[in-house]
Amino acid sequence: MNLQPVILWTDAALFALLAAAVLAIAGLRRDPLQRANWRRVLLRPSAAVSLVLLLAYLVVGLADSIHFRRALPDGGDGQVHFASNVESLLDVALGGLRSAQETTYSAPLATHAFVKDNIEREGQLVGRDYPRLVHGGRHLGEPPQGQAGDVALRVGLGLAAGGAVCGLLWLAVRRRLSDEPRARRALLAGLASAGGLAVVVGVVAALAHGYHVFGTDKVGQDVLYLTLKSVRTALVIGVLTTLVTLPIAIALGISAGYHGGWVDDLIQYLYTVISSIPGVLLIAAAVLMMQVVIETHPEWFETAAERADARLLALCVILGMTSWTGLCRLLRGETLKLRELEYVQAARAFGVGSAAILRRHVLPNLMHIVLIALVMDFSSLVLAEAVLSYVGIGVDPNTISFGTMINAARMELARDPAVWWSLAAAFVLMFALVLSANLFADAVRDAFDPKAG
Repeated sequence: MNLQPVILWTDAALFALLAAAVLAIAGLRRDPLQRANWRRVLLRPSAAVSLVLLLAYLVVGLADSIHFRRALPDGGDGQVHFASNVESLLDVALGGLRSAQETTYSAPLATHAFVKDNIEREGQLVGRDYPRLVHGGRHLGEPPQGQAGDVALRVGLGLAAGGAVCGLLWLAVRRRLSDEPRARRALLAGLASAGGLAVVVGVVAALAHGYHVFGTDKVGQDVLYLTLKSVRTALVIGVLTTLVTLPIAIALGISAGYHGGWVDDLIQYLYTVISSIPGVLLIAAAVLMMQVVIETHPEWFETAAERADARLLALCVILGMTSWTGLCRLLRGETLKLRELEYVQAARAFGVGSAAILRRHVLPNLMHIVLIALVMDFSSLVLAEAVLSYVGIGVDPNTISFGTMINAARMELARDPAVWWSLAAAFVLMFALVLSANLFADAVRDAFDPKAG
């Protein structure tokens, strides 16, 4: 066998969540009320556009979550040995970008390095100049000729490929266009966003075949490759953290609001104390303690990827343990109102147990709040990872993320001239992800919140 599958903890969690989402969607199809609410969500053009972008990010993240190790050449002992580095399906798809490493910085679509270096010819130093890139524009020859025409040709090919995809999408959905104006606008908005995304991907892919579209970083890595690898980290932080946040917030919030008395006082005291501690300091202390545990037990991890994944998973747990207080307070307040309603009082009068009342009458009427908080907190968690990695208490330095890219770019901006493309690439992709999540959250809030107009 030439490949050895590697299942990281975060990989298993992501695919388990995907399976749960598929099962939930299948269940929603049998619930007319929930089906109507989600239809209201998708009828908003902004939600349709956001959903297309979020699905694109999800595809990239899942492709980067299928990990394996390659078999090493036969050593003559009759046993199969595997490489220590762990690769993903995304690494295979972006193999050209991954292997096209330069010496140091290069600007987007450049053919020469960004900084001067000693130039040698025939073993003799001939002066200092901008060295020719090893991979960027290599097909243009030496010296490079016709770059402008080549870039225009590649852009044209990318536009043509993206346009062809747009045409296929239009042929696939044109017969399904509804006569209802809202549904028609939403479908056309989603189709336009999918077509625009196809055009962008086509142009970037055509250019990436011969150039570094977003330039390279200090050690010569392709910035486009780094930004795409950062998507998985953002999804893991934004999604898995809720697995820790939601059970704590729901259990404590409902218990405090329904039971009252000393239970309410204890839970209020607990989340008030946690909220009084500066969040960054609490997270920093927990991350540093977890880092010490990981470093003192290297035998737990077979590869560096497993060690980095353990720190990423620990960061998700720490963020979840420190970010449940807001939702808990909100659920407590809503439960205080629900427990006084007539049907809840009637159930208590008939001797129905507290657990059954909470499960049948209270929790279903709070799920719209939970769902809204889940979607809206995603973007804040993505930004939290960027901030924490920027200050050095986020993910492992070997883990590629938007935060580590921004942290590396802070010194690059102090150069003269400034190296701006690493920060710009991380900002654009993170901005698109967060904006899509926020717009989708607005649509979910308006559809599920009974108080929304």
